[in-house]
Amino acid sequence: MEFVVDSQADAGGRIDRFLAARLPELSRGRIQALIRDGDVTLNGDATKPRQALAADDIVRVTIPPPPADVRPEAEDIPLEILHEDDHLVVVDKPAGLVVHPGAGNSTGTLVNALLQHCGRLAAGGDPERPGIVHRLDKDTSGCLVAARTEAAYRGLVAAFSGREVTKVYLTVVDGRPPADSGTIENRIARNPSDRQKMAVVPPPSGKPAVTSYHVRTPRDDASLVECLLHTGRTHQIRVHMKSLGCPVLGDPIYARPARQRVAATRLMLHAWQLGFEHPVTGEPMRFESPPPPEFAGWL
Repeated sequence: MEFVVDSQADAGGRIDRFLAARLPELSRGRIQALIRDGDVTLNGDATKPRQALAADDIVRVTIPPPPADVRPEAEDIPLEILHEDDHLVVVDKPAGLVVHPGAGNSTGTLVNALLQHCGRLAAGGDPERPGIVHRLDKDTSGCLVAARTEAAYRGLVAAFSGREVTKVYLTVVDGRPPADSGTIENRIARNPSDRQKMAVVPPPSGKPAVTSYHVRTPRDDASLVECLLHTGRTHQIRVHMKSLGCPVLGDPIYARPARQRVAATRLMLHAWQLGFEHPVTGEPMRFESPPPPEFAGWL
């Protein structure tokens, strides 16, 4: 993969941060390891994670195949398939299913299920995350696309990082937002006092986060809200709804569910619609996951 530093905002910034913004499926640690191993070059030369960039620099990334012993194994886990072709697969992820193996979840994930269903996935950038170009939290349900081929992987990563993917969510929040529609625009970063959480931070800290919302079913106790994501920050909707004074129902991280006005049996967040151009054919594609039964009282 090749990237050109064509923005004044990127000039002067660190190369690891530059790549983290363009390869969101890779952790910062994974990117730094690729740089140290010589799999990232700057204008054809080896570099370091802290290397500052200049305008028109060319950054090339080569992701080596993972060792066989760290590749996830296929597991027979039921899947709801919304679409599949030779290059990609779109699934309706249920709440409670972890997307990829990681600390505390070495098996029983969506990746394990996809390997069983598809036979193979694109190698991608992380040996534990083959085919994964975006994620949903464990307790979030709905549309998720994975890449089966390297061409699809590269195209989907570029589309997500270029904000060319339409992502619409439904959520039920505690109470009623102060306005029935609007756009929340601020910056989000890891909460310095609790690494499990994200938080709204003042500039220039954090990364830009933009969510447009519309209250579909306004109620004083709990309201159904439609959210359009313009960026894809970790926990973005959960943080933005909390910033309105209306945290997502059933959210154990950003709210106290026992004190919310309506009891919820799950995190009330659902990836409802997903739209993008097919990364190989260019065909416009749009998918919709029916809202789960827990949302019925607001529909």
